[in-house]
Amino acid sequence: MLKHRGFPSRLPGTDHQFTIRRAAKGGATPLVARRRHADRRPADRAADAGFLSALIEHFGEAPFPRGNLDAGRLSWLLGQEVVPAEPDAFDPESYDALLRVDMEAARRGFPALFGPDGAQAPDGDDDGDDDGDWA
Repeated sequence: MLKHRGFPSRLPGTDHQFTIRRAAKGGATPLVARRRHADRRPADRAADAGFLSALIEHFGEAPFPRGNLDAGRLSWLLGQEVVPAEPDAFDPESYDALLRVDMEAARRGFPALFGPDGAQAPDGDDDGDDDGDWA
């Protein structure tokens, strides 16, 4: 399992995990696309925004292996802002699965992460409002 050096291990000041320390003995936890609902807790929304911001800062639009990224946190973005880089070869139970950030979907779902010109804002979404795609 590839460990993404320099990637934040959690959302600062919270227990929302972004990475795992070691590979699971029984294999990788399967990635399953989850639907975000409007009644999600603000802390969960902040964790989604923080995780996406870290993905964009660390990888940009380039494909990246799942590696030690937390399956639960990835699942909240999978199929929306995070998509398989190779859809035909995607294995949701592999630590080697290649993913990428869909920047257009990220701009639609988390507009506060981006500045008025569409570029990523330097500090991400730290204004505490509940903007985003929470259908």
